[in-house]
Amino acid sequence: MGLSEVLRPVSRFSSFKRTQIILQHLGMSKHTDSESEVFLERKGCAGVITLNRPKVLNSLNFSMIQQIYSQLKKWEQEPETSLIIIKGVGEKAFCAGGDVKAVSEAGKAKQKLAQDFFREEYMLNCAIGTYQKPYVSFIHGITMGGGVGVSVHGHFRVATEKTVFAMPETAIGFFPDVGGGYFLPRLPGKLGYLLALTGFRLKGRDVQKGGIATHFVDSDKLTMLEKDLLALKSPSKENVAEVLDTYQKKSKIDQDKPFILEEHMDSINSCFSASTVEQIIQNLQEDGSPFALEQLKIIKKMSPTSLKITLRQIMEGSSKSLPEVLIMEYRLSQACLRGYDFYEGIRAVLVDKDQNPKWKPAKLEEITDEFLNDCFKSLGNDDLRF
Repeated sequence: MGLSEVLRPVSRFSSFKRTQIILQHLGMSKHTDSESEVFLERKGCAGVITLNRPKVLNSLNFSMIQQIYSQLKKWEQEPETSLIIIKGVGEKAFCAGGDVKAVSEAGKAKQKLAQDFFREEYMLNCAIGTYQKPYVSFIHGITMGGGVGVSVHGHFRVATEKTVFAMPETAIGFFPDVGGGYFLPRLPGKLGYLLALTGFRLKGRDVQKGGIATHFVDSDKLTMLEKDLLALKSPSKENVAEVLDTYQKKSKIDQDKPFILEEHMDSINSCFSASTVEQIIQNLQEDGSPFALEQLKIIKKMSPTSLKITLRQIMEGSSKSLPEVLIMEYRLSQACLRGYDFYEGIRAVLVDKDQNPKWKPAKLEEITDEFLNDCFKSLGNDDLRF
């Protein structure tokens, strides 16, 4: 089934259903590429990372994460490399996430990959967030989950009219990880809370207007933009920003359209400012607008455990540094692997594809504070360390 067929009837689907379609594709990863899954090349002044698994929307597997991390560390030390560019092969996706199906299988079999995958992935996210050289992501096409993790923490994120951003993890019994606890609460108002709990999708220029991307460029200009960046002579962040600004100024697509959520921001800010998921649900009910009721419908389909973990993750993350957030998220990843809903979410969305997860516990009120505290607890020697 080609992705075009999957995405064509999008208007008929709720965002929950669309999320599941994307997640299905993430689960399709087969390690059959004889070609390299990621290209790491020096071009001009830059180290260029190209994700090369277009058949599975360039989703990240363990080996890609390791290769990118070690190469980034090398490039950081090389005086002749003064810029990093990361992009994906094909028109469909920059990177639709991490290989969650492989992690789920490893977790069930009690294999080490379940610990190692998230440990290495979060170390990569942290390395990008603290990188000493300008780091530019071309987030063209679908950018979700792990794809957000390898882009959003860098200095520059260039969206195009084909960008689709989402963090849909609550639909699979997980939480918006890869530093979601850091960048989501720092978006305007309570926007990040909406994105985290519902998996709401932002597209095109809205990805920039919502604060995820730093720049917006027409997709047919990306090749020229890359050439101009590669031609720079040991550029500073200011030099890179200048080139990106020039391209952005020429872009006219949806230039005057208001941010898709602009008219709903007051409602989002008041409904999502509650400190419990139960109160958010009540606020949405009382708001009663078609928008609020649509979000309510979506939230009610998500894993109750994921919703509770996610809200606390975002609230706590709002005052933590990126490394502190990733340490917290590593603890949460291991809690999800000890639990039930992650495996059930992967089963329903990626394995049996019946789209009908049976969450346990099924009700928010069945999730105790004691259980939540346990999810956030230190893992002692097994904690993530930088």
